[in-house]
Amino acid sequence: MQGLIMSSRSWTSNPISFSQGQLRLQPASILYCGRPAHAPARTRASRREVKAMSILQGIMRGFSGGSSNSTVDRRPAAALSFSDNAPTWEQLTDIVRAQHIEFGVDFWADPNEGSTHPLALKRLFGTTGPVRVKLYRDHAAWCPYCHKVWLQLEEKRIPYVIEKINMRCYGDKPPSFMAKVPSGLLPVIELDGRVVTESAVIMALLEDTFPDHKPLMPPAGTPARQRADGLMRLERKLFSDWLNWLCSDWNHDRAKKQFEATMDLVATEMEREGGPYFLGPEISLVDITFCPMLERIAASLSYYKGLYIRGQGRWPAVDRWFAAMESRPTYLGTRSDYYTHAHDLPPQLGGCAMHEEGVPVAAAIDGIDGRAWRLPLAPLSATSLPESYCPGDNPPLDRLEAAAKLVRNHEAVVKFALRGPGQPGPRPVAAPLADPTAIPALGHVADADAALRHVAHALLVGVEAKQVSPQALQTSTSTGLSGKAVVSAAEYLRDRVGVPRDMRYPAARQLRAHLNWLIDSLRDETGMSTA
Repeated sequence: MQGLIMSSRSWTSNPISFSQGQLRLQPASILYCGRPAHAPARTRASRREVKAMSILQGIMRGFSGGSSNSTVDRRPAAALSFSDNAPTWEQLTDIVRAQHIEFGVDFWADPNEGSTHPLALKRLFGTTGPVRVKLYRDHAAWCPYCHKVWLQLEEKRIPYVIEKINMRCYGDKPPSFMAKVPSGLLPVIELDGRVVTESAVIMALLEDTFPDHKPLMPPAGTPARQRADGLMRLERKLFSDWLNWLCSDWNHDRAKKQFEATMDLVATEMEREGGPYFLGPEISLVDITFCPMLERIAASLSYYKGLYIRGQGRWPAVDRWFAAMESRPTYLGTRSDYYTHAHDLPPQLGGCAMHEEGVPVAAAIDGIDGRAWRLPLAPLSATSLPESYCPGDNPPLDRLEAAAKLVRNHEAVVKFALRGPGQPGPRPVAAPLADPTAIPALGHVADADAALRHVAHALLVGVEAKQVSPQALQTSTSTGLSGKAVVSAAEYLRDRVGVPRDMRYPAARQLRAHLNWLIDSLRDETGMSTA
């Protein structure tokens, strides 16, 4: 759960940070501090994919009565060799800088300044006085309760500093934190040195202590406040009905009906004051309280149950609410994606129950349907499937964001990716696929380095332009760098790209798809070479 780690897909591993080019072991990516109920136990990345694919294919065959062609086969294949003719990292750095100027952006800017950023550790909002608040939150932004407090601080623009703490499912908590908070639970704040736990208590305290920082609740004793308090109780009911359905395969129809009835009530309440927010045209603490849960509900119920909460017209008020939230930089800086949540929830909840209607959606979200993580990517929109994203996408800018993160931190990323063809670590942790002591295959640094330079170049200029240039990815059945090691490394990295920890969702899908372009280019389906 750490910031800018480029690692969040498969259920494993303490990814490295993409920040500042240093090799720092990070907690398991947003995606994996544990595994879904249908996932295999501890394996390496490529074997996990084969196992997960066979499970999904088996389920789909069972439901359809025959074979399924809706997923792609990720069985290990022989790999081609390739040439080291990609631009150097220095040349790629120059391209990134030029495109920063062209697009008027800077993905290498100080994350503490500007819009909400998952890597920020000190948010001053232009102030120079003492900082009274310290927030302890999880590294990868999995925790919905940390998410609430984080959003509140950003919306109120209260100066604060951040310390990131492991969740138990993927790592140990530092003794210094445990001395302050014996329960180890997150979130925690220190306000003027006083330790405060429990998100609801923290949020109420922040409202009372900082009334001049954009009040987010109606005054106490007013009808509006009574309604807001009632909506907070409704959020707890929604939470309960969601988990009752998500985490069990018993009484599926009854649990679904109960959840949908509560969602109907939530949608009605969103419209009561004219929307788009719960209390009218302005965001409130009610929206901030609902937001992390509705985000995770939308991700998990599409993946595990096949029910789309947003984007398909079932609850128009909910669609308008998500559109309003996704217009806010504060929310976009903290927003995860469906893939991340589909896999970070099981270890937190003790498992999620897959229903047959979720299987094809899960295949798309996991990128194993042969389309979702393959170029060309379908546009993102308020109605895109499997995931809605109201801001849409901007492919050149999204590719630049992904490339900038890769180029800036390439040394750390190369070493992290080489855990794929490497060896499991000597000290396994509780999360089946989290492996902070994994031993990377450092004998293949040159292979992985060249391959990731090809990926970065493709992100920056586009695959078509790259492949007609002198720096085209060239493969061979005889001589060159090891495609076999690179395929394993690229799969490992692809499966661990975390949102929002590493980058925004549109950039993450570009990186995943371009890593698949590399993988597909190096696979030798004829089996003629095992280079």
